[in-house]
Amino acid sequence: MSQLSERFLQLVQIMDDLREKCPWDRKQTVQTLRPLTIEETYELADAITDGDWKGIKEELGDVLLHILFYARIGAEQQQFTLQEVIEGISEKLIVRHPHIYGDVKVENDEDVKRNWEQIKLKEGKKSLFSGVPVSLPAVVKGTRIQEKAAQVGFEWDNREDVWKKVEEEMGELQEAVQKDDKAHIEEEFGDVMFSLINYARFLRIDAEGALEKTNKKFMRRFMQMEEIATAQGLELANMTLAEMDAIWDEVKQKNKELDTNA
Repeated sequence: MSQLSERFLQLVQIMDDLREKCPWDRKQTVQTLRPLTIEETYELADAITDGDWKGIKEELGDVLLHILFYARIGAEQQQFTLQEVIEGISEKLIVRHPHIYGDVKVENDEDVKRNWEQIKLKEGKKSLFSGVPVSLPAVVKGTRIQEKAAQVGFEWDNREDVWKKVEEEMGELQEAVQKDDKAHIEEEFGDVMFSLINYARFLRIDAEGALEKTNKKFMRRFMQMEEIATAQGLELANMTLAEMDAIWDEVKQKNKELDTNA
C-alpha cells in the first residue's frame, strides 16, 4: 500500500472516530453541513484568488473532510458508500473522456467540452442547463449558461461582435433610465451584465474572478484611505468628496505596482 493510500485511509478512520465519539460530529446532518461546506468552498476560492498556495492546501483538506463526512452519513442512511462515490466519479470520467479511454479524436479543449455536453445529453439530461446549480452566484451562473449554449453552436463568431452587443445593451439601458421605468431599468441592467460576462469569456478571463479582484482592490485602497485620514486626525464622514478624492489618488499612486500584480 502506498503512503498516499495509507494517509487517505487514516483520514477516513479519523472521520469515523469523530462521527462515533464526538458529540458535535454525531449530531450533524447533510442539512447542517451544507452551509459549512459552502463556507469552506468560498474560503478555498478566496485562497485561489489570492494565489495563496498554503491556504489552498489547507482549504482543500477542509473540503476533503466534508466529502468524507457526507459519505459517512450516506452510508449510515444506507444511501451510498464512499467506495460507491469514488467508483461513480471514476466511471463518469472514463465515459466522458472517450478521447482518452476510447477512439474519439479531438483537436482542442473546445472539442472536449462539446463532447462532454453531448455525452451528458445522451445520459438522459433533458437540457444543456440541467447541470447548472440553481444556487450558483449569478455571475458564475451566467458564465456557465453561456459556455453550455456555445457547445451546441449558439455562439458569437468573434469578440468584436460581442462588444457591439454590449454597446447595444448599454444604449437600451440608457433609454430605460431616461424613461425612469424601474422594471425596465432592472431588465436592461441585467442584459448589460450578461453581455459583459459574455465579452469576458471571449477575452478568456473569469468574470467572477475579475470582479472579486476589483472588490479586494477597492477594499484595500479604502482601508488605506481610512488609515491616512485617521493619521491626519480626520474622519471620512466629515470630509468633503474632494478631500477624500485627494487621499484616494495618493493611495492609488502608492499601490500601482501592487494592484498590477494583484
